[in-house]
Amino acid sequence: MYAVIRIKGKVGTKKEIEDTMKMLNLNKKHTCVLIPEKPEMTGMLNKLRSHVTWGEISEEILSKMIEKRGRLDGNKRIDDEFLKNNKIKNFKELSENIMKGKTNLKSLGIKPYFRLSPPSKGFKYSIKQHYPRGALGNRKEKINELLKKMI
Repeated sequence: MYAVIRIKGKVGTKKEIEDTMKMLNLNKKHTCVLIPEKPEMTGMLNKLRSHVTWGEISEEILSKMIEKRGRLDGNKRIDDEFLKNNKIKNFKELSENIMKGKTNLKSLGIKPYFRLSPPSKGFKYSIKQHYPRGALGNRKEKINELLKKMI
């Protein structure tokens, strides 16, 4: 499963790119979505490579992200009562089920995107160049380090 983060804003973005962003629920800067590793999704990411960064998310980081940044309809936080109602023991079990494809965020009533803060101590490099010299493009497993800074 890929975590995709929008790095650049809307100003000066082509309509074609903005439409693809809308399809992926990446409407604002510092928004993160989870997408499956499919060829059609990889094609969309390659099209957006100069506006987003992505990589393979770990279960541990996904669990933290759902716990701290996951929201229900009405901008309510996910709590233990919600987990009990859905017969889930904890956030770790929820993230395992999502990673294995047994369930998804939308079917549980969780918003399909995460609003993150800008990374603490900033991006390591320029947001105008591709990874490893900049912040854009495919980071592979290094996306987890960026997500830790943004949660």
